[in-house]
Amino acid sequence: MPQRSPQFSSSAKLKYVKLGYQYLVNHFLTCLLVPTIAMILVQAIQLGPNEISNFWNSLQFDLIKILCSSFFITFVSILFFMSRPRGVYLIDYACYKPPISCRVPFSTFMEHSRIILSSEPKSVEFQMRILERSGLGEETCLPPAIHYIPPEPNMESARKEAEMVIFSAMDSLFKKTGVKPKDIDILIVNCSLFSPTPSLSAMVINKYKMRGNIKSFNLSGMGCSAGLISIDLARDLLEVHPKSIAVVVSTEIITPNYYRGKDRSMLLPNCLFRMGGAAILLSNRWWADQWRAKYKLLHVVRTHKGADDKSYRCVFELEDSEGKTGISLSKDLMAIAGEALKSNITTIGPLVLPPSEQLLFLFSSIGRKVFNLKLKPYIPDFKQAFEHFCIHAGGRAVIDELQKKLQLSAEHVEASRMTLHQFGNTSSSSLWYELSYTEAKGRMKKGDRVWQIAFGSGFKCNSAVWKCNKTIKTPSDGPWSDCIHKYPVYIPEVVKL
Repeated sequence: MPQRSPQFSSSAKLKYVKLGYQYLVNHFLTCLLVPTIAMILVQAIQLGPNEISNFWNSLQFDLIKILCSSFFITFVSILFFMSRPRGVYLIDYACYKPPISCRVPFSTFMEHSRIILSSEPKSVEFQMRILERSGLGEETCLPPAIHYIPPEPNMESARKEAEMVIFSAMDSLFKKTGVKPKDIDILIVNCSLFSPTPSLSAMVINKYKMRGNIKSFNLSGMGCSAGLISIDLARDLLEVHPKSIAVVVSTEIITPNYYRGKDRSMLLPNCLFRMGGAAILLSNRWWADQWRAKYKLLHVVRTHKGADDKSYRCVFELEDSEGKTGISLSKDLMAIAGEALKSNITTIGPLVLPPSEQLLFLFSSIGRKVFNLKLKPYIPDFKQAFEHFCIHAGGRAVIDELQKKLQLSAEHVEASRMTLHQFGNTSSSSLWYELSYTEAKGRMKKGDRVWQIAFGSGFKCNSAVWKCNKTIKTPSDGPWSDCIHKYPVYIPEVVKL
């Protein structure tokens, strides 16, 4: 047998040293208390019957003191439990599955581009290069109005798309949970670029004939991270309204925002954004819904970089030189997203990381800032805090950048890559397709922690942390039901068209 190389041996030893350090620090109290209790028990065993009897007799019990102490402990306990924030539970959610008729294979997309931009061959070639490197598959979908030549992005078509996506997701949610529309106390709908009057939330209330005292909200212009902003808003509302149920609807309506010009920075969204939507049911009724809820919400952390001009304008809706409206994506987008992520994980780290990682991060910061040591900034190992990662499927570059910065494995970003491949960038709803992928693979176990990370215009980076309430069986329905068997698939760096 060949001898192990010194390099392999040293790396193996370092691995075990790190594991030992993590166990010792993370279980410090246990390691301290167990020997102490053992010593006390040994000493107690060595005491004779007379010594134990004398010790017992020396204790003077006063009934009034006992009653006062019991009352004080009960009062403090009640005060503590009443002051705690109400738990927010995710009962279930549903994702929209577009019909086969809406699929847009690469050949169809490029044929339409060549016809619509017949006088701009360079713009067509640019879109082809983007598609080849996008990470999207052949089954992503666009709304019916975009399939026309030329496209018909009018108000009526946009409303039809909104009704098709939102009502389908809502119907699936009500069917899965057994909740009736009149049981809903809070409704939040987020859609960034389509904001009609009456609002989309009013459209939902009208369709399902919801109660007149429902608290409804419609969020627009918040970008792809609006889904987690809606979850944060729902959490705040559930904090102050006991015994309530909330529905959050996250979507992006593509029809009125399909760019028909030739500006390259504004053609990029055409290649990435696709149809999608999700409806999420939340509750604070722990006595009634805790047993059937899939997840419990632990944390929501929001970071906003809008004070910086570059960050504010990196995703911007404007008109091109020909007066055609579209979304312009800046070349600095990934660098700005990296800075926003850095700020976000600095805030969320102390909330979720084990003590071992927090100590290493603290020592690294002290070494660099106090002693001016030339050390690389320590990147905490978030794999110690989470079992699953749902990274916004904004594009291959976004997933690659986060995988690199957070030092994640291919399996950790599998849900994000496969969601991008099957459904494209569905904006704020992409996180729920990713969570659904993890469930469809049968990987979600009781106690598992999930980190959802989303980016949005402004510029924002938002995070949500969930804890799985029960081991989730592989669902028989959902957006992955007819295709999960073929995933994961290999996605080459370039797909030649």
